[in-house]
Amino acid sequence: MDECIFCKIARGEMESEILYADEEVIAFRDINPQAPVHFLVVPRKHIVSALDLSPGDAGLLSRIFEVIKTVAEKEDIAASGMRILTNVGRAAEQIVLHLHFHVLGGRRMHWPPG
Repeated sequence: MDECIFCKIARGEMESEILYADEEVIAFRDINPQAPVHFLVVPRKHIVSALDLSPGDAGLLSRIFEVIKTVAEKEDIAASGMRILTNVGRAAEQIVLHLHFHVLGGRRMHWPPG
């Protein structure tokens, strides 16, 4: 999608603090962090939300979680704990309609989240 902000970041057309990038996945810092460490992990392939994943995306989803682990270790939050979440739809505050996983850490997480 040409106008999708995450597609633009993935194509290098929009500046972002990139933490990791490969041919399938990109990770970058959230511009409005909600924790001391807050980054997003996004597939380069445009997928609207978790509900739009297909069986053919199983490998991509596995890759996303490998990248989450890699970046969480680099950011020193893997051992202490972190929250991984994705929003689906407007009622859940999915602002950018491109599948993305928020990874938050560096502080104690509370439940319920909101």
